[in-house]
Amino acid sequence: MNSQPQKRTISEIIHQQPLSRFQIWTIFVCGLVLVLDGFDSQAINFLAPSIADATHIPIHTFGPIFSASLVGLMIAALATGPIADRWGRKWPVILSTLSFAAFALLTVRATTFRELVVLRFLTGLGLGGAMPNVVALASEYSPKRLLAILVSVLFVGMPLGGYVCGQLSALMVPRWGWHSVLYVGGAIPLAIALLLVIVLPESIQFLAARGKDKERIGKILARIAPEFAAMDPNLVAIVPDRRHEGVPVKHLFTEGRAPATLLLWIPYFMNLLLIYFTGSWMPPLLREEGMSVSAGVTATAFISLGGIFGCLFEGHLVKWRGASVILSCEFALAGALAASLALTSAPYHAVLVMTFLLGFMMIGAQGGLNAQAASFYPTSIRSTGVGWALGVGRIGSIIGPLVGGWLLQFGWKTRGMLLFGAAVAACAGVSILASNLVGGNITAYASPIELDELPS
Repeated sequence: MNSQPQKRTISEIIHQQPLSRFQIWTIFVCGLVLVLDGFDSQAINFLAPSIADATHIPIHTFGPIFSASLVGLMIAALATGPIADRWGRKWPVILSTLSFAAFALLTVRATTFRELVVLRFLTGLGLGGAMPNVVALASEYSPKRLLAILVSVLFVGMPLGGYVCGQLSALMVPRWGWHSVLYVGGAIPLAIALLLVIVLPESIQFLAARGKDKERIGKILARIAPEFAAMDPNLVAIVPDRRHEGVPVKHLFTEGRAPATLLLWIPYFMNLLLIYFTGSWMPPLLREEGMSVSAGVTATAFISLGGIFGCLFEGHLVKWRGASVILSCEFALAGALAASLALTSAPYHAVLVMTFLLGFMMIGAQGGLNAQAASFYPTSIRSTGVGWALGVGRIGSIIGPLVGGWLLQFGWKTRGMLLFGAAVAACAGVSILASNLVGGNITAYASPIELDELPS
């Protein structure tokens, strides 16, 4: 009988071991980056009415300002995924965090329309570079059995950051002005980025896929499964993942992945259009309806608060009923809530409930889509797969605020704007149903998770 223990992949070890404190800490740190990301990406939405008053820039011209950061997000999401798949996840996350922190601080000095557009674009470059690499890094430390739940919970950071930003804006802007919120949004990420240099690990699966630095792999592995390292300290020569040579993007469409890739991109586009349309224009629309700036900001912040709970429950819901059913229901309910806001004159507390539920549906659905993207693509192209899905979705997020500005210029009122949002939600739901007709739901496509990471 062969007494030598069988060599196994990093994926097998992670998937078969209980979740360690080291993995929990790594996923927590990744979530913290997304909290900061959510804070800075939403800040301009909450501050827009105050910035417009202070700079005398008409609020109906803020569409390009809202969209500038989203253009940066799209470009960075498309570009940094392939970079991270080639050079690693850690440093793109750190450099992206430093970038959006620095430009958030510089935005404090903006006084003109052009300066706001340029600085929001540069801030977006940093924001877009952080998200796909954080998702890839966290997913590579998550067992398969928990991946949908952990990645969905990870995305609590985005709406949590937006909610905190909204609450701080309502508190700080009347006292210290809109600049104070950006000081917070720049200083904290700057400090956290420096901390990440010390505490954030590189992806062990990425290191194994490159077949280098086995001593480093062994140290990380010992923190994940110390009993495994103690049993055979030479067993760090893990069978590496099969590498995908050439341009990473093309591999999103090879080996049978093309239908799943396209079917992920469509709801990404529609849902991010809806999220950023409502998030960007809800404060000025509610102000148009007679609410104070603080009341409008608080109501909009409840979208993020609902999103927190949506992300917490999304993974469990998807595991319970499947992605297709849950996503279709969420988009249908989001459309119904947007229509209700448009067609009823609800009291303020009812508006808070409806915006909370709207955020639960929209942002929860985004967490479900992100979990599916992270689970489908193998390690060697995971950052690229997640980054390009987010990048294509960002086209929708760019169009959303711009369409809102155009509709306002054409004289649309709050009711028409919210009905447009309901129509977008309906289109997102139809895209999920269409995926079943074309060839099965997203969950079915996610079944060959990391097959190329198993030993040959």
